[in-house]
Amino acid sequence: MIQLEPLSDDPRALRRAFGCFPSGVTAVCALIDGVPVGMAASSFTSVSIDPPLVSVCVQDTSATWPKLRPRQRLGVSVLAEGHDAECRSLSQKEGDRFAGVSWEATADGAVYVHGATAWLDCSVERELPAGDHAIALLRIHGLRADPGAAPLVFHGSRFRTLAAVD
Repeated sequence: MIQLEPLSDDPRALRRAFGCFPSGVTAVCALIDGVPVGMAASSFTSVSIDPPLVSVCVQDTSATWPKLRPRQRLGVSVLAEGHDAECRSLSQKEGDRFAGVSWEATADGAVYVHGATAWLDCSVERELPAGDHAIALLRIHGLRADPGAAPLVFHGSRFRTLAAVD
């Protein structure tokens, strides 16, 4: 019989369990007063085809999300294998998150990371409270995808590569 640990007040066990699930990594970015602002987010998922929605979960303590939330458009870049440094840069608490990150902006102010496997042009549809996070539902207005490009995968607190099995 499987024996489970009781959930304690120490969040390390829960983080360790969450780390067993591999996830892709996205960059959610926009221009603010002509300057790129963005963050890395691994809690990203497709939600709906009709209407076209994705979600991203953001910590309530994020200083970046309140700046991005009111933007007309947000660029969501699904990061590709080899974007490890860009992900780390976009995850920084301080400093220039875009140092060493090659990016491009649209006329609507969405910012995209070069070389991503997919780009999604989004706006905030709705936001839902969820514990110590918010679930932001983002409506997709346009996209570009390169399904043949390998994604950046985060698992067990490390970046990993996928192996194709035929």
